[in-house]
Amino acid sequence: MATTTGAKKWVFLFPEGNAQMRDTLGGKGAGLSEMTNAGLPVPPGFTITTDACRAFYTEGRQFPPGMWQQVLDAMQVVEKETGKKFGDPANPLLVSVRSGAKFSMPGMMDTVLNLGLNAETLHGLIKLTGNDRFAYDAYRRFIQMFGKIVLDIEGSKFEKIFDSYKERVGAKYDTDLTADDLKKIEVEYKELVRRETGREFPEDPYEQLRLSIQAVFASWMNKRAMDYRNFHKIPHDLGTAVNIVTMVFGNMGTDSGTGVAFTRDPATGEDKLYGEYLVNAQGEDVVAGIRTPQKIATMGNEMPGLYKELEQIAEKLERHYRDAQDMEFTIERGKLYMLQTRSAKRTAQAAVKIAVDMVRQGLISKEEALQRVEPNQIYQLLLPRFDPAAKTRAEKEGRLVAKGLNASPGAAMGKAIFDADKAEELGNAGQAVILTRPETNPDDVHGMLVARGILTARGGATSHAAVVARGLGKPCVAGCEALKVDMERRQFTVDGVTVREGDEISIDGSTGEVFVGAIPTIEPNLAEEKDLSQLLEWANEVKRLGVWANADYPRDAQNAVNFGAEGIGLCRTEHMFFEEDRLPVVRQMILAASEATILEEQLARVQEEYDKASPDSRAAIDKRLAEARGKVEGSESVRRYREALNTLEQTQKSDFKGIFKVMAGRPVVIRLLDPPLHEFLPSYEELLVETTELRMQGKTKELAEKEPLLRAVATMREANPMLGLRGCRLGIMFPAIYEMQVRAILTAAGELEAEGVPVHPEIMIPLVGHINELNIVRDSTQKAAAAVTEKLGRTVSYKFGTMIEIPRAALTADQIAETAEFFSFGTNDLTQTVFGFSRDDAEGKFLLQYVERGILPENPFQVLDRGGVGKLLRMGVEAGRKTRPDLKVGICGEHGGEPSSVEFCHQAGLNYVSCSPFRVPIARLAAAQAALAQVERDR
Repeated sequence: MATTTGAKKWVFLFPEGNAQMRDTLGGKGAGLSEMTNAGLPVPPGFTITTDACRAFYTEGRQFPPGMWQQVLDAMQVVEKETGKKFGDPANPLLVSVRSGAKFSMPGMMDTVLNLGLNAETLHGLIKLTGNDRFAYDAYRRFIQMFGKIVLDIEGSKFEKIFDSYKERVGAKYDTDLTADDLKKIEVEYKELVRRETGREFPEDPYEQLRLSIQAVFASWMNKRAMDYRNFHKIPHDLGTAVNIVTMVFGNMGTDSGTGVAFTRDPATGEDKLYGEYLVNAQGEDVVAGIRTPQKIATMGNEMPGLYKELEQIAEKLERHYRDAQDMEFTIERGKLYMLQTRSAKRTAQAAVKIAVDMVRQGLISKEEALQRVEPNQIYQLLLPRFDPAAKTRAEKEGRLVAKGLNASPGAAMGKAIFDADKAEELGNAGQAVILTRPETNPDDVHGMLVARGILTARGGATSHAAVVARGLGKPCVAGCEALKVDMERRQFTVDGVTVREGDEISIDGSTGEVFVGAIPTIEPNLAEEKDLSQLLEWANEVKRLGVWANADYPRDAQNAVNFGAEGIGLCRTEHMFFEEDRLPVVRQMILAASEATILEEQLARVQEEYDKASPDSRAAIDKRLAEARGKVEGSESVRRYREALNTLEQTQKSDFKGIFKVMAGRPVVIRLLDPPLHEFLPSYEELLVETTELRMQGKTKELAEKEPLLRAVATMREANPMLGLRGCRLGIMFPAIYEMQVRAILTAAGELEAEGVPVHPEIMIPLVGHINELNIVRDSTQKAAAAVTEKLGRTVSYKFGTMIEIPRAALTADQIAETAEFFSFGTNDLTQTVFGFSRDDAEGKFLLQYVERGILPENPFQVLDRGGVGKLLRMGVEAGRKTRPDLKVGICGEHGGEPSSVEFCHQAGLNYVSCSPFRVPIARLAAAQAALAQVERDR
């Protein structure tokens, strides 16, 4: 269609477009153009561009100059193609006005059907078709749809009139209403419009068209469309196209019908035609559920010729687009028309199967298959998920009571249990439990291990509950502040609902939803996921980034290997300390550490002075050396400190052996103790209450046991413990702890090597901010390594590196690389220190609102902040490799399993990402997609 020279082209006839014009024509318009040009039976029509929609908003919700004239010109072309005329009483052209954005947004925007009907064209339609019932049915549908969408009248008011009339005449189905019935309903509909708007229903077809186009443009910014775009991360500035399509009617009798079909089953991916259709109906009847549709397969019996034609078109479309298609069709008096084709929405299971099958069928390449599956869809396949039908029923029954932070994906149901001991008892007895707490702490780990899922009222995505749950692959809903947890009564209340201990609840860690009652789950079976395994093998062939896992126990390491991890990028030694049988030993070590360290350092200083002194002057030091030795040897604190360290060394050695065996020569990065020591001790407030009660009750014996503990906890309290005595600072102030861990690591490695088991340990120092800190810990590490060499009679090779989680470390990475052989970016803490956020406080109080209000594009603890944290990361990588070109660099925060963050790590030149074992398959696919995107950019 020609336009005035220099004028903006706002309108494209279907033959003028193609599939590559999605940005301009939207998905529906591009699909209609492509089908038209492929010779498929598409009703004539045209598309008003997304540019026009954007201009509509910049012009103050007015059509841009020239657009309406182009619409009128296009209508003349359609009139010529159809042999009908818009508004002609004798041979009326009727059209639909349909939305269609670049990205599919099913049901989110508006559509008007049967446009062009009025009192005069209605009688023309009756005369042309000889079917007055059909004509009045089309007219009442048009008034109802136009009234709701364009005139903004509540749809329920039309439905009330319609339903009351059906009841009045005893009609069970819509199709039971006669032409006379529908004629009376039309009169009542027009009266409703008059009452609600104060004017008559518009009779001029061109006014109907203009108002409908405006309404569809306006629907781009309706609430449901905006909510949908927010959820799916679709930009708000794209706009929607408007498609004007010649009406074809599926409600003209038993030789007519309408339906929706998929070229493959969108739930399972099975290669068969799938869908539903209705005889003698219009398109909205299928979607609205007014009548129960029939399976598309039954069409093969009722309309065999048309079904075969539909099958042929489906195959042609799938081969043309090289993807599964979602098609809308209408049959008018025995003739099939295609109204839409678009890429089919599909489940995770279907996405993987369709991609793999299409490679085997020669339709797409392996590389294309890897790009057809969203990484997060893979995670859904590996986690328990609610049975969709059961979840829908629960929602309809009002059993969805709260929503928190989706801290760890998956679904679980079980009894709400409010303390870890009882959860452990019931869990070990085979009962399904959901550990429900105000918040979790290290003392709760034993209950978390056996729970099916975790629910907390406080905490964020990087809280203790969330981190442990993700590591265990368990669902977790955290920071659900609507829950009022009463630990004394062992119950929680929310919005008037009370859940008592033992009551069944269900949580969805993928959405953050909390339900009362049980919702059955579907358990995955990785061994049966043959298509997924094939897809991930193809990913390995393509990706450059290594994919490692965070694993703290042999069972975690085994899961990591099962999911395809190439190494352990983070083994958090403190998690081993949190286990219930070890906490007493850890606490013994902590309570004795301060005094013992002071005495041992005094002895070390005198010993150093003695060793440096000349033989003649040593006699003067002998007495002080003997006194220092005597204090150490006679100290109960030193004895208890060494006893605890020895016990923990043996325990940790056993742990490391288990992990090294599972990893079978793959690299294992072990982070030395990181958290503040007070985290291993009881709460100061709880101890204070307990000792006060004991004092009031006169229980002196128990009080004597608790008061030293209270004093120790009090001395360790910090105003901001996350920036206090932790990480390498702890190793510097209490060097015996780090030396014990190093001996455990290297002894485990040496003993296994002697047995012929290959081992590659890497020792990682946390929270380094200055090169001098790292050098001190390196010297301490070398001292411990030398002791192991002497004991075993052999040298154990290891790498020595650091986490980069303090901005200063990234800024001085060139200096730090002089000592460190590898970097691992701890992006959880780096994000916290870059933004100045306290993770749990931010996510619980304001961070989610920041995202909702657009202050931040994403939660930076879930998706790596490229502009700030990412910039520091790039600086650290570049500076580190200037000093040490072969520097190995990884990332070990939870960002390592998030697809967008994985892509950034590829671009930044990292060697590997490390994430929870259950996110390893996601990272493998994301790494492959990042590599393919790089190839595309380099072309």
